[in-house]
Amino acid sequence: MIDKVTWIHVADGRVLAARSRGKDRFYLPGGKREPGETDAETLVREIREELSVEIDPASIEPAGTFEGQAHGHAEGTVVRTTAYSARFSGEPRASAEIEEIAWLGYADRDRVSLVAQLIFDHLRDAGQLR
Repeated sequence: MIDKVTWIHVADGRVLAARSRGKDRFYLPGGKREPGETDAETLVREIREELSVEIDPASIEPAGTFEGQAHGHAEGTVVRTTAYSARFSGEPRASAEIEEIAWLGYADRDRVSLVAQLIFDHLRDAGQLR
């Protein structure tokens, strides 16, 4: 089981997604916890590292937990993603291991990881993603 924390940021019916260097799929920004970190601490650190923006810890709200096959891993390797929404300051830009960021709509669902596809379905069903 791979356990991750991710940030969902939707604007104008599209969600902010990132693609790591050398990877063929986009995912929602975030990552794994460091030892002793809370979800909020992980979210703040990962988003700062990946997108160079500052998450407002007081605004963090749970958005769901999603599980599925981990993209690029052996069959049966499951990733559990706990997703959060939050306000932020700054302008998102690719940094650290991120090669590209993009604003993706539901039509781009096939460009994201399997777990991100579940999140896309959730956002579409909630009327947030077009």
